[in-house]
Amino acid sequence: MFDQLSDRLQETLADVRNRGKLTEADVDKAMREIRLALLEADVNFKVVKSFTSQVKERCLGAGVLDALNPGQQVVKIVDEELAALMGGASRDLALASSGTTVVLMAGLQGSGKTTACAKLAKQLGDGGRKVGLAACDTQRPAAVEQLVTMGGRSGATVYEQGTRRDPVEIAEWALGQARSDGIDVLIVDTAGRLHIDEQLMDELAAIRKRTKPHDVLLVLDAMTGQDAVNVAESFGERVDFDGVVLTKLDGDARGGAALSVKAVTGKPILYASNGERIEQLERFHPERMASRILGMGDVMSLIEKAEEVSDADQAAELERKIRKQQFTLEDFLAQMKQVRKMGPLQNVLGMMPGAGKAMKQLRQVNMDERELDRLEAIILSMTPAERANPALIDGSRRKRIARGSGTTVQAVNQLVKQFAQMRKMMSQLAQGKMPDPQQLMKGMR
Repeated sequence: MFDQLSDRLQETLADVRNRGKLTEADVDKAMREIRLALLEADVNFKVVKSFTSQVKERCLGAGVLDALNPGQQVVKIVDEELAALMGGASRDLALASSGTTVVLMAGLQGSGKTTACAKLAKQLGDGGRKVGLAACDTQRPAAVEQLVTMGGRSGATVYEQGTRRDPVEIAEWALGQARSDGIDVLIVDTAGRLHIDEQLMDELAAIRKRTKPHDVLLVLDAMTGQDAVNVAESFGERVDFDGVVLTKLDGDARGGAALSVKAVTGKPILYASNGERIEQLERFHPERMASRILGMGDVMSLIEKAEEVSDADQAAELERKIRKQQFTLEDFLAQMKQVRKMGPLQNVLGMMPGAGKAMKQLRQVNMDERELDRLEAIILSMTPAERANPALIDGSRRKRIARGSGTTVQAVNQLVKQFAQMRKMMSQLAQGKMPDPQQLMKGMR
């Protein structure tokens, strides 16, 4: 996400960082480059002007130019101001201390609102809450059926009465049912339109009056840039909302919506969707996103994701196997599946500090999810004995594995060779030894 913006900002700040001493002219030049990068990213013009003015003022007024490492200080200031621009500290849902919390979801048609409802239900359900979904979108064809299907996948209870009843009555009925069923959070999916109109606003206002939601969330398509911000402004003028859910963030190479919406509307981004899978909805942390944009990674999110899919006993057993060089292809397959549970490979890499170059190399060699699918297919085409001891894999076995996985003998050869090198290097690292860098690079090819 934000690839174009991230590349431009990192390039500009790298030039600043590499200078031993900075002058006011150097700061002015950097601000011009940052201004252009933000405008190309479709960030609101007034927001860009205010942002660069604030950064420049801090750089020139806090003794930065006379500091020991002025370039590092400028990067720190840009990082802090980016985080502030996107809302500063993150905010969670306003959950009720007792009874049923009501979350009203609004947005235009095509913004991904119904999918976002199911994703939010999944996340809240994984957090131990009992979640319900109210199907109040009676306008879009198949919207109710979609919510029923996705709600089932999220583990939520779906309250629906088809498309013939008034959506305001459905919302009130669903809330009554949710309270009777002991539901902790009821997410109300409302109708969207192709544009903002009186009927949409009146209906939202009526549902809000009947259900008295604790939070009204506006779902915006991140890929529409400034249009998303304009929609948010129009909604705010007619029906007040409390926060934003950004969808399709993984497809947004520019970042205009994420960087503008808080400054323009005053409403924070609470969640961001970064993939199609139902579990790919994350709390939005402005300070972490700023660090990712500047190539400094997002270690906290990486740790949280790893903790979600890892098990302490399994980790200890894995360490023991690595130390004793008993790490097998079966173990490798299990670890690969755990990493994939953390989300798309490029998203995971993007959380690692300094991963910008690695991401570019990844794109150049076309190392995507399909490559991992092929590796998994090759390993699954092996017998348990072959996975435990790859040395058993002779010529005839390689042909059989290649046929079974739909790949080539060369692909099987490469996997076996790379696994042997990887196991050796992992053992060396576990024993506190640094592997030969040339061997390390050879093993990654």
